[in-house]
Amino acid sequence: MVSVTSSWLYCLSLLSLFPFISSSITIPLQYPQTNQIPFQDQYQKLNHLVTTSLARARHLENPQPTPAATATAPLFSHSYGGYSISLSFGTPPQTLSFIMDTGSDVVWFPCTSRYLCKHCSFSSSSSSPRIQPFIPKESSSSKIIGCKNPKCSWIHQSNINCDQDCSVNSCLNQTCPPYMILYGSGTTVGIALSETLHLHGLSKPNFLVGCSVLSSHQPAGIAGFGRGLSSLPSQLGLGKFSYCLLSRRFDDDTKKSSSLVLDIEQLDSGKKTNALVYTPFVKNPKVEDKSSFSVYYYLGLRRITIGGHHVKMPYKYLSPGEDGNGGVIIDSATTFTFIAREAFEPLSDEFIRQITDYKRIKEFEDVTGLGPCFNVSDAKTVSFPELRLYFKGGADVALPVENYFAFVGGGVACLTMVTGSERVDGPGMILGSFQMQNFYVEYDLRNERLGFKQEKCK
Repeated sequence: MVSVTSSWLYCLSLLSLFPFISSSITIPLQYPQTNQIPFQDQYQKLNHLVTTSLARARHLENPQPTPAATATAPLFSHSYGGYSISLSFGTPPQTLSFIMDTGSDVVWFPCTSRYLCKHCSFSSSSSSPRIQPFIPKESSSSKIIGCKNPKCSWIHQSNINCDQDCSVNSCLNQTCPPYMILYGSGTTVGIALSETLHLHGLSKPNFLVGCSVLSSHQPAGIAGFGRGLSSLPSQLGLGKFSYCLLSRRFDDDTKKSSSLVLDIEQLDSGKKTNALVYTPFVKNPKVEDKSSFSVYYYLGLRRITIGGHHVKMPYKYLSPGEDGNGGVIIDSATTFTFIAREAFEPLSDEFIRQITDYKRIKEFEDVTGLGPCFNVSDAKTVSFPELRLYFKGGADVALPVENYFAFVGGGVACLTMVTGSERVDGPGMILGSFQMQNFYVEYDLRNERLGFKQEKCK
C-alpha cells in the first residue's frame, strides 16, 4: 500500500464528503449481483482466475508499504474469484457488498455519487447495474478522520507527519491524508472516515473505514480480515471468526450462500467445534521490518504428499526465513493456490509421473494458464492420486480431487495451482480459496491457531 497526498485527490475527496454488546452474528458469504464475466467458455474463465491469482500472489509476496458473541452472515462466491459479505454502515444504515479478504487489513467501500471506477464492471452489457456507493452526506454519523487521530496511521500503516505543508492554525483541523491501497489486480484511493458499523442488530460506533472515490479493477469494496489494527476482526475485538466456502463453479448464483461467523466474545465461551483439527499460526521473524507481512496468517506446512509419495520441496519456501521471505499463508482473496516455481515444479512433476492413465494435453495448458492438464473421459469416474497437506501440530488434510483439479468441458482436467516465471520475495506458498471449498475454516485468534474440517457448505 502507498500513501499519496496529491492536491487533486484532496479536492476530489472533499467534494465527495459533505456500547458494543456481546452476541453472535452470522453473515452470508455471497456473490455480487452486479458484475458478471462475459467469457465465451470455461477456459477463458480459468485463464482469468489464473491471471488474478498470479497478480494477487505478486502483491502478497511484495506488497507496497503504506505512508463477545458471534455474528453470522451469508457468504457468496463470485465468478471473478472472490467471496463477498454484506455489511451496513451509517445512520441510517446503508448496506453494501464487500469482498472478504484475509490477506489485507483495511475495510473500505465505494464512496459518494461521484465514485469513479476503471475496469470495475465485468459485464459487456451497457445495462449492467452500476456499483452501489456509500453516500456520507446521507449519514449523520459520518466523520472525516483527523490527521492526529491514531487511526490515521492505521490505514497508512505508518506514522503521519501532520505538520507538513500547513500553517499553525490549519494544522489543528488537518484531515488524515488520502490513502492509496494496491492489490494484486487493482487499486483504490480515498480518505479515512469514522462510521458506525451495524451487524444484525449490534452496532460499533467510530469504526475506521476507507471512503474510496477512485478505484481500478475492484468490483466491490474490501473487508480486510487480516491481522492489522484497521482490520474488521481487530476493530471488533474478535476472539475468532470462521467461514465455510461454498463450492465455486465459475458462475455467480445469488440463490446459494454459505456463512461467515464472527465470535465477538473476549473470553472463551467454552464451546468447542467437533472434529476440527488445528495448526498453530507461525510468526514471521521480520514482521517488524516488513510491516506489510504482519497482516498475513502464516501456517506451518511440514510437507505435501501425492498418492502417498512425499514431494521434496525446498524447505525455505515452507517456513519464513530470517529475512522474512518464504513460508505459507492462507488468503481468502486468492483463487488458485500459488507456489514458488522451485517448489511447484517437483509437485507438478510428481502428478505427471503418477498420472499415466490419461494423456497430457499441453494445448489446454496454453489456453487456460493451468497445468498440467489431462484428457479424461468422465469427471465422475476419474482417478487421480490423493493430495494431502501436513501441518505443524499434527493436523493434516486430504483435499477432494475437485479442490485441486478443475474439470472443464471437453473432458479436460487441469491442476488448479499456479506458479510465476520470476523469482520474487515474500511467501513461498499462498493457500487459495479454491483449495478450501467445502471446508469449515476457523481462525482462532484467541489461541493463535487455525482449525479446519471438511464439510458440505450451505
